[in-house]
Amino acid sequence: MTRGAQIPETVTLHVPFRIVKRGGRKEMVLPDGAVQPRRTDSTLVKALARALRWKKMLDSGEFATIAELAEREGIASSYSTRVLRLTLLAPDIVEAILDGKQGPDVMLARLLEPFPNEWAIQVALLRLT
Repeated sequence: MTRGAQIPETVTLHVPFRIVKRGGRKEMVLPDGAVQPRRTDSTLVKALARALRWKKMLDSGEFATIAELAEREGIASSYSTRVLRLTLLAPDIVEAILDGKQGPDVMLARLLEPFPNEWAIQVALLRLT
């Protein structure tokens, strides 16, 4: 713009994106080729922290069984068992989650489903390679 040019009263900006639901939340998805900054998924981070805390409590002998731990935490023992499985995740996956670099398919609901014990297979399944 030059000094003598009129300043428009309205500026219209078009940003192509779409809204999708992921894990019960709405998320903005940019078109292919656009770089979308990833944020740390606090739900996943909290679940990892909870799993590690519970494992430490079980290993230390504070609780003898998962059922005891679940009762004390006020949750179902089946849920605590699924969350405790997160302690078996490959270090690369844990690091990606903590850095907010996990793929869009990596959600808590998916990680609570059974997954293989082999780290290389976990990484391949979650497309972190």
